[in-house]
Amino acid sequence: MKSAVIVFPGSNCDRDMAVALRDISGNAPAMVWHRETALPDGLDLIALPGGFSYGDYLRSGAMAARSPIMQAVVDAADRGVAVLGVCNGFQVLTEAGLLPGALMRNAGLNFVCRDVALTVGTSQSAFTSRYDEGETIRVPVAHHDGNYFADDETLDRLEGEGRIAFRYAEDVNGSRRSIAGVLNDSGNVLGMMPHPERLIEDAQGGDDGRRLFEGLISALN
Repeated sequence: MKSAVIVFPGSNCDRDMAVALRDISGNAPAMVWHRETALPDGLDLIALPGGFSYGDYLRSGAMAARSPIMQAVVDAADRGVAVLGVCNGFQVLTEAGLLPGALMRNAGLNFVCRDVALTVGTSQSAFTSRYDEGETIRVPVAHHDGNYFADDETLDRLEGEGRIAFRYAEDVNGSRRSIAGVLNDSGNVLGMMPHPERLIEDAQGGDDGRRLFEGLISALN
């Protein structure tokens, strides 16, 4: 599998994502700086990592979504290339229009940094194929603006189309319908606030995040 990690000013989980992709797939991803205008040829996966791109100036992910490289990311997603956005990457994907909804300030106005329980919303995607629908897993979160919002019509559509990948199994940030991760209508773009790349081996305290990458790599190889 050939992958790339997009690096923005203020990204701080790009190396975590790169290590997870390298260790699980066996191939190191290309690290692509946000000012580039083209992606490497033949990519199977593009990852947008967590962090605080542009210091979360204006809105989280708003400026990163307008970086030069993002047009190439949008074009690749439209062609069916898999795109994974985690935490700040999820925020960037919504700001770029690749996913519906928006990520707002946490309802408690606090930065949340801990492991949380997630319920798997669907196993019918490349990203979630190694999980069972309804299964509860544990994945870390670290965000201040993870409160997912969309209008009722959009939420009903996401529900009806099976596009809610993960829900919080506990109250974490006030997200509508407890949404922690959503898919685009083609199923090749996933945005999620929790960090699967931070829980891929026993040395990190568990490996519930590993199956996301294993399923994705299996589907793309």
